[in-house]
Amino acid sequence: MSTIPTPATPAIPATPSINRRFRLQWEPAQDSHVLLYPEGMVKLNASAGEILACCDGARSVDEIVATLETKFQATGLRGDIEHFLAHASQQQWIV
Repeated sequence: MSTIPTPATPAIPATPSINRRFRLQWEPAQDSHVLLYPEGMVKLNASAGEILACCDGARSVDEIVATLETKFQATGLRGDIEHFLAHASQQQWIV
């Protein structure tokens, strides 16, 4: 019996920052954060926008989690944040 190879989970940078090929900004017309790049735009949901807004290249993943848990007075967000950061890394939105 053979197994089907699965793509490796992308590594999350220790101190993630927005890739220079993208620009994160609030877009009033979309009523959301967006990632702009030369070929287009990615409209982000509220959670994704909040997470990416914390990706400044100075904060660690632990600090991002702590910041968002404090901001939203919630606990247990680490799994969701790490899952999104892995996706963002795979999409090359963060480095």
